[in-house]
Amino acid sequence: MMIKVVSWVAILYVVYGLLLFLLQRQMMFPRYMIGDPPEKTIEIPGFEKIWLDMPWGKVETWYFPPVAAGNASGPWPVVIYGHGNGELIDFWPEMLQPFTQMGLGLLLVEYPGYGRSDGKPSQKSITQTFIAAYEKITARAEVDAKRMILFGRSIGGGGICQLANQKPSAALILMSTFTSARSFATQYLVPGFLVKDPFDNLAVVKRYSKPTLLIHGKYDEIIRYSHVIKLHQAAANSRLITYQSGHNDCPPDWAHFWRDVRSFLASHDLIKKSALDLKNPS
Repeated sequence: MMIKVVSWVAILYVVYGLLLFLLQRQMMFPRYMIGDPPEKTIEIPGFEKIWLDMPWGKVETWYFPPVAAGNASGPWPVVIYGHGNGELIDFWPEMLQPFTQMGLGLLLVEYPGYGRSDGKPSQKSITQTFIAAYEKITARAEVDAKRMILFGRSIGGGGICQLANQKPSAALILMSTFTSARSFATQYLVPGFLVKDPFDNLAVVKRYSKPTLLIHGKYDEIIRYSHVIKLHQAAANSRLITYQSGHNDCPPDWAHFWRDVRSFLASHDLIKKSALDLKNPS
């Protein structure tokens, strides 16, 4: 009887592991739950839609040049942004406009299979997309390729870290980001090697020598605070900012967030000190 019980438990575990293995990308990239993005009119000056020609089709990016003329004497740095797994680039233009007010360009990169973009999301396809976007924008004469700023939120930190591992940048900003996707395997009682898209951010941060800003909610219920502690300990040149928030409400105060980001960028000469006096967004 004991042998039968153990056998059935083993069979059920194998089936469970197989289902997780097959469905993990649907869980990691729940793009079908977002719905079709509505037509969005962007009324921000200088907005440009840039399509990337990838092996599997086209991927959309949105570019916003600096709008603060006094701080935007070219060439200017550009912030490349990677969003969370339940979001689209459509969600972020207005929220991230303070970057352009600091004299920086802003490039929002969509993931393959998200929104209007072709393909399927994976570590490989997302990395290829970010690299293509980086190469496209840094080829412009008005862009300072030596002062690129890479910013990722949640799973976007995974794509951004992969980009930081392969292309030069001046600074890295990670908000609500994990050490590695494999670290979540134990929560599902499966071995880490079953994770197809590991996004080993910890390994990248260990090798990254440029300034790194880490932002995390103390009560993050999705990506525990322990992740950012490990990232902070591994990084050679990092600043950790902790907010009293969870995952989806981080940052809890955007005005405070922008003060922190401005201070970080100014301290490393990525924006002019005068940008610190810009009015905080409402």
